[in-house]
Amino acid sequence: MMNLMHWRLLVAVADSKNVSRAAERYGITQSGASQALTQMEESLGVKVFVRDRRETTVTAIGEQIIERARRMLSEFESIQNLVDISRGCHLGRIKLASFPSVFASFLPDLLQTFSRLHPSVEIVSLEGTDEEVEQWLASDSIDLGVVMNPDEKRQALSLGRDTWVAVVPVTHKLARRSSLSTVSLRELVEEPFILATGGCYLNGQSLVEREGLALKDIKITVRDWTTAFALIGEGMGISIVPASTLPLDRRGMRVFELSKPIYREFGLVCSQTGQNSPSAQTLLNEIRKSTLGLNIPMTIRGAETKPLVPT
Repeated sequence: MMNLMHWRLLVAVADSKNVSRAAERYGITQSGASQALTQMEESLGVKVFVRDRRETTVTAIGEQIIERARRMLSEFESIQNLVDISRGCHLGRIKLASFPSVFASFLPDLLQTFSRLHPSVEIVSLEGTDEEVEQWLASDSIDLGVVMNPDEKRQALSLGRDTWVAVVPVTHKLARRSSLSTVSLRELVEEPFILATGGCYLNGQSLVEREGLALKDIKITVRDWTTAFALIGEGMGISIVPASTLPLDRRGMRVFELSKPIYREFGLVCSQTGQNSPSAQTLLNEIRKSTLGLNIPMTIRGAETKPLVPT
């Protein structure tokens, strides 16, 4: 069944003439977007696009469909604005907090879509460590906060997850392993270690300690991931990092999955103030609808995650 998210994707592909760029705009995988477009064309019974290696073009009947889709989406936005006014959330302000990696990788497209639908609602974005976000939620200083590994009692809206991976210099003995190999935490604890925390309580050291192990040779501790990757690339040591933080340019390093996978779960949680805010509740509903609409995996900087579903 086609829904608004499908139609938005259709228009985005027509505008960008590229499935990958349109998929990135909505934080979904390229293969998932292609599958959704194929399903739409099968449902409509006509070809909307012609795809080749260079670009995706719109067919003649596709032009007419896209034109009507634009009008439909415009009318929907008008209806949404009318509803916002009636509910009192058209002049609202939402204070949303998260740690930097989620702001940089996942939330921008969702917030951009929300702002387009609700232009009168101001979103104030606050960056902090996971512990700071928890403190702000507890003190009611923010409406919504992204938290790590929320338990079921918090009724969080799951934003997905990413996995921890091991990163080693290409000169390291582990780098000679097959690309299909995995490594265990026990194999890593004796090695020179670059401890990158990202400002979070969950990091390489805490993960190792949870397994009853200990890092024997911490060369340096840094907060930001970029510095950690630069040090690894220079052969200073190895590290354990979230897959979502991996740089696009991975020259000088090899990445391995852990033999026993460890995940970071992301959840969007309401403070008491947020629960009573029409604007914050509208944002939650929009995120839930826009990401559940296609029912395909979301991505965080190239790391595939679970689809958004309520926990």
